[in-house]
Amino acid sequence: MKVRTVKLREVHKASGSGGHPSFCSILWDHQAHHLVTASSADPTISVHDPLLPSCAPKIIRDHRDGVTALALSPNSTCLASGSVDHSVKLYKFPSGQLETNITRFTLPIRVLAFNKSGSMLAVAGDDEGIKLINTIDGSIARVLKGHRETVTGLAFDPNSEYLASIDSRGTVIYWELQSGIMLHTLQCKAPNTSSNLSTMNVLSWSPDGEILAVPGVDNNVVMYDRDTAEKLFELKGEHIKPVCFLSWSPNGKYMATSSLDRQVLIWDVDKKQDIDRQKFDDILCCMAWKPIGNALAVIDVTGKYGVWESVVPSSMKSPTENIPNSQSKKSSGFLLFDEEEQEPSVSGNLSDLGESEPSSRKRSRKPSVFEEDNDEDVDNGWSLLPKTESLRKSRVSKESLDNGPGRLRSDMQESFQPGATPVQPGKRRFLCYNMLGSITTVEQDGYSHIEIDFHDTGRGPRVPSMTDYFGFTMASLNESGSVFANPCKGENSMSTLMYKPFSSWANNSEWSMRFEGEEVKAVALGTAWVAAVTSLNFLRIYTDGGLQRDILCLDGPVVTASGFKDELAVVTHLSDCASSSDQMLEFRVLNISRGTQPFKGRLPLTPGSCLSWFGFSEEGQLSSYDSKGVLMVFTSQYGGTWLPVFSGSRDKSDENYWMVGLNAQKLFCIVCKKPDLFPQVVPKPVLSLLDLSVPLASSDLGKETLENEFVLNNMRLSQIQGKIKEMEVEGMDTTTLVDEAFDMEVAQDRCILKLIGCCCTGDKLERAAELAKLLSLDSHLEGAIKLATRLKLPKLAEEFNNILEERLLNKSKGPLPTPLPNPNGNVNTAADVAVSKTTSSERSKKAEPPTPSVSPKLSAPLFVRKGIKPVKENGCQNRSADGEGSKDVNEIEKVAGDMSGVEEVKKVSNPFLKSSSSEEKAKKSVEINQVKAQRPSNPFLKSSVK
Repeated sequence: MKVRTVKLREVHKASGSGGHPSFCSILWDHQAHHLVTASSADPTISVHDPLLPSCAPKIIRDHRDGVTALALSPNSTCLASGSVDHSVKLYKFPSGQLETNITRFTLPIRVLAFNKSGSMLAVAGDDEGIKLINTIDGSIARVLKGHRETVTGLAFDPNSEYLASIDSRGTVIYWELQSGIMLHTLQCKAPNTSSNLSTMNVLSWSPDGEILAVPGVDNNVVMYDRDTAEKLFELKGEHIKPVCFLSWSPNGKYMATSSLDRQVLIWDVDKKQDIDRQKFDDILCCMAWKPIGNALAVIDVTGKYGVWESVVPSSMKSPTENIPNSQSKKSSGFLLFDEEEQEPSVSGNLSDLGESEPSSRKRSRKPSVFEEDNDEDVDNGWSLLPKTESLRKSRVSKESLDNGPGRLRSDMQESFQPGATPVQPGKRRFLCYNMLGSITTVEQDGYSHIEIDFHDTGRGPRVPSMTDYFGFTMASLNESGSVFANPCKGENSMSTLMYKPFSSWANNSEWSMRFEGEEVKAVALGTAWVAAVTSLNFLRIYTDGGLQRDILCLDGPVVTASGFKDELAVVTHLSDCASSSDQMLEFRVLNISRGTQPFKGRLPLTPGSCLSWFGFSEEGQLSSYDSKGVLMVFTSQYGGTWLPVFSGSRDKSDENYWMVGLNAQKLFCIVCKKPDLFPQVVPKPVLSLLDLSVPLASSDLGKETLENEFVLNNMRLSQIQGKIKEMEVEGMDTTTLVDEAFDMEVAQDRCILKLIGCCCTGDKLERAAELAKLLSLDSHLEGAIKLATRLKLPKLAEEFNNILEERLLNKSKGPLPTPLPNPNGNVNTAADVAVSKTTSSERSKKAEPPTPSVSPKLSAPLFVRKGIKPVKENGCQNRSADGEGSKDVNEIEKVAGDMSGVEEVKKVSNPFLKSSSSEEKAKKSVEINQVKAQRPSNPFLKSSVK
């Protein structure tokens, strides 16, 4: 074979006086009008005209240190550069005008890569993690963590499904773009280049996206399958030292490889043999095929570059003939500096690029068929902790994925375990993190080490750590024990479910179950039961002793499950995603002890989001948290509905909230700095408490805090009311809940009084009257009258007075009480269950039984603390304990005074409470006076009826 010589010319000087080798980069633009070169020993970037090689190149000088990486967007409108100075810069191309410093690392950058549409830039180097950056707005979409060494090679799959990466130790990782999970990890498949930064491990997808090419450890190039990561074949036999760079021809028929033996070989990939070669004086560290024509641009470690013309013999097929459709079609993706393209969206979401959904990935190798609009790399769900379903060849058979009940579309959310964090090779992760404690695991020498820790260290004896030989990936924890499960690891392995109690009267109380042909997707724990949901849509329920109790069929693939005492909540897919890619989810709540299903319905999510946490509050209220940061709780109001009680996106902060749990007043979470979506085990995360905050509209009253408190109190009262009704039907003692309801009503009245004060000062008198009707205690309504009097609002004071008089009149005409059984089997009147608002004189006469109030209000019925008699204080009717009624009046007066902002005035008769002398009101007053005859005089309730 005739040996030809390629003439090289120096463009970047080697570093130092000794001319030490350095890594250099070279690339073409998409029309072959320019060549761009850079060197890690030179802070400048050179843009050459290949038609006029003798002309001086255009120099770009913006970095302070050597340029280690270059990348051009597919339409060549944007140039990205990375440097030893830790920065990544974006330029307009070919002008070279600096636009922005798009990101910074703490260590040098080593590699850059644009995706097919140019909407995403992957950046990596000596830092831990691969940053995926939106080129539209410069935001970080995700950080992929998995490599332990310097990342030296990145390649986006042309089919927009995967990102492949390689580090200096030769470890290759397949990343799924849509979910950010590691699909395959290939350890030590490439040479170790950690000792020499002038050559770096690289990898490259074939233009049709079917094959990933990686330098091998035997001076060869190994080809791996795109979906299974299995070795297909290799190019071997001609290099005598390791391959340090490789590049596919535009049509994928040929490959150029350079080696530490200073040779460059051109391979016919189909025939697996070399068709030409070239020997150079120094090692070539980078090459680039000319996109138009039969040529190869090369650059060596000393900064000399050149163009190898007629690389492929003229008797053979041209390297640019029959380019795959996915490559030949012009990219429609918008780039930051492409002024001729469409305008970017304000939000910067990837879904705003106008790209279609990615095609379903294959389970077997076959020729790739591309759709005309298959340009999307990812959607706007990149910020989601829950992952989309991966249809890679794996754990379950091809038939079960294609035809079985567990089949999911690629845009449907994958199942997840609440409180678990994604797998991070070599790092400890959470299998479970809840309000009680955490379960962590880390892989060591082929097995895992699991530890269980409780937040309250004084809870009891420490649970000993355990060795995990099954590879558990999910767990659940409660006061009684913990349950673990793992998916299938191969075609012959089985999924395992194991329960480990913390204490038992019997020996060998731990038990496990194995599943053949199905795998566990989610687990949950409750009082004396264990539940597991499998890929066959089976809900399997066990006792805590291991008895297989029930097997139920679910309506769709499971998303997650959670347990609380006797209740088990399961979320499943109701159907395929809507046309807007919104998840269609359904929830159901099962009572295990009774064998009933109290609730079932659709699970609402914020548009464009996925479910990221699901569970029960400390009080047992079902709750969900989505990827947009919205927390919703289920309430029996309006026949059963979901209410939003927190929105993490409203504060516009640079923080993500990783949900842990909640109670009636607080949200418990771990705050993660963006772009991190979940916490690390080490250092130990700090649990943060956030106030629940209903996403209210901006009110003209300007008191969002009080309005938020009002809505939350009302929701809590409704919840307590429902529980009291349930317990009364079952004949259970409701004393504790009645006391809690009484305290909540007092707190709600105080909130309402403050809102009334704000309405008075804000001239919202009609709203103040509406609020007054919601007051539970008569003494609080009298406080509202006093407030209106102090503020000299006669019409409002008269309205408050009418509300109180109407309430008293309704009570005097109320129906007879209904006898109700108490927990002791005796029959009591309604006064023992509802609130008694009788005066002391009425109690002495006992001529008529007390009647419940029928006044309109949003809150639950009024409750009295059982066993405590109402007392008479200043003639007012108060349901109070230990003389709290008079204190409430004084406190409400103080609240009213504080909110009104007026000084104390002398107590005088109120001239604003005189009613008109019309005939109709006179008749009404006669009836009212009959009721008032039993009440001591009140200066704020005088009537002038004559």
